[in-house]
Amino acid sequence: LLQAAVVYGYFPCVSDGDDLIILDGRTGGERTRFSFPRQRRDRHLCLSDFFRSRGSGEVDVVAFQVATMGSAVSAATGELFAKNAYRDYLELHGLSVQLTEALAEYWHARVRSELGIGGDEALADMLKVNIAGCRYSFGYPACPNLEDQRQLFELLDPGRIGVTLSEEFQLHPEQATSALIVHHPEAKYFNV
Repeated sequence: LLQAAVVYGYFPCVSDGDDLIILDGRTGGERTRFSFPRQRRDRHLCLSDFFRSRGSGEVDVVAFQVATMGSAVSAATGELFAKNAYRDYLELHGLSVQLTEALAEYWHARVRSELGIGGDEALADMLKVNIAGCRYSFGYPACPNLEDQRQLFELLDPGRIGVTLSEEFQLHPEQATSALIVHHPEAKYFNV
């Protein structure tokens, strides 16, 4: 039932205010842009703060990933639900969602390794998110706009691993997750 798959990539980028601009690798021009909210308190952080600014004259890099356990397990959970086999449904659904998250975290560790950051943290550090290279998923406070997944899909083409985007910008199958990975050592999770 499990068809674990990941698509990911690294993209040249620069920041401009609250925006992260993804550059075309060939021309250096703007390929797409993500706009993030800024905190109204504390340090007034924004995800774009963790990337080199356009004015610096230097290009930075951002990683994106989509991970899934595939559509077969999603179909199986749907069949169990339709048969009123709720306990079996809940167990399989819970397992498949947790495995998807585990795959996303495993791949996040791989990206961090490929970027040459982290890797020597203890489990306690990881659980406290005291690591370099945070993974931010769309729909959460630092990048709340689910609509931004449209640009993510243009960059990564997750359809090749069976992940599609609904009209409401939700990932299908449900056992899928997307994220951007920020390599800056001071990047932490925050609310806006």
